[in-house]
Amino acid sequence: MNGILRLTFRYLAYNRLKTVTLILCVSLALLLPVLLQFGVTQFEQDLMARARTTPLVAGAKGSRFDLALQSMYFSRAELEPTTMQEVETIQETDYALPIPLSIRFTAQGAPIVGTTLDYFEFRKLVVSEGTNLRRLGDCVIGANVAQKRQLKAGDRLMSDPLNVFDLSGNYPLKMHVVGVLEKAGSPDDDAVFVDLKTEWIISGIGHGHQTIDNETDKDLVLKQDGQRVVANAAVPQFNEVTDENLASFHFHGQTGSFPISSIILVPFSEKSEVLLLGKYDTDNATLQLIRPTEIVYELLQMVFRVKQLFDMNTLLVSVSVGLLLSLIFVLSLRLRKRERQTMFQLGCSRSTIWKLQLTEIILILGTSLIFVLVIAAAFRVYAYQMMRFLFI
Repeated sequence: MNGILRLTFRYLAYNRLKTVTLILCVSLALLLPVLLQFGVTQFEQDLMARARTTPLVAGAKGSRFDLALQSMYFSRAELEPTTMQEVETIQETDYALPIPLSIRFTAQGAPIVGTTLDYFEFRKLVVSEGTNLRRLGDCVIGANVAQKRQLKAGDRLMSDPLNVFDLSGNYPLKMHVVGVLEKAGSPDDDAVFVDLKTEWIISGIGHGHQTIDNETDKDLVLKQDGQRVVANAAVPQFNEVTDENLASFHFHGQTGSFPISSIILVPFSEKSEVLLLGKYDTDNATLQLIRPTEIVYELLQMVFRVKQLFDMNTLLVSVSVGLLLSLIFVLSLRLRKRERQTMFQLGCSRSTIWKLQLTEIILILGTSLIFVLVIAAAFRVYAYQMMRFLFI
């Protein structure tokens, strides 16, 4: 057997162009269905794992898919915001713990998630470096954000403007990175977390500026009524919260009217969950409540239907490649007819000659399979990032 392997290796090495071409043809025929199966399986596992840990999500009426994906994966979606009043209303029912989320801005491309400290406890997120959120202007970053952007506790991170050409829009805020989260293997690794009030400052609802009094430059005063001084829009606003200007930050309007993107609800019991769903399952309800597991299941059904089309196409391509390879091997056998006759005249039995041919085919198929498995293993390492980039 060693002699057969040695002769086969020598032949394949001598005809290296033919060997490489055959290996690539077989590998490409196998690669698509293998990667597609791995990808869909990984996609299903990631989506369902995140959905199972998110009992209920509430938000303004609209696309259920966008609401679920935004609340779980912090994806940008054109959804109508709801208000903090809805959070207070749900809290008063004592049916569930409401965790508000405000996801409208980014910082160096990473989503800024405005929330409360309850979110960290709910997702079991642990700060590995620094501290958790303590005051206005603080942010805690995910492990991937820290690694990709070379950030650590004590650094500064500027939020991105929504529109660089809109001078009257929101002001970018230079946030203090006070902590870095441990890697959780979830979308939380790619996010920047801030307090809700900090997110409202970025949106322009709150701001800080120099004290306006009787000694203020007259060019910055809109009107003065006795001891009451009203500033105009020319007053420069602070783009960073510091110990010196912290007291100057304030908000305009009632907190209940401030916008949020969605609310994660953690029911206290199964009965509370049913009561909540019944409360908002009416035409007069201002919010829609969804179970992320149901939404993800519907989404996966669509993915599987698309996968069936790919499977049919893959089957046809595989059959075509198989027939083509069979033709190549048959033609190769005919071209090597004199070679087999010479080997037979040298004393090789017919069975040995056919073993050489069979070993050649097995080596080509085996090498192709190893090549596909190596690529599939590498794909599985980065499958989460690729699936999120493609589908979310």
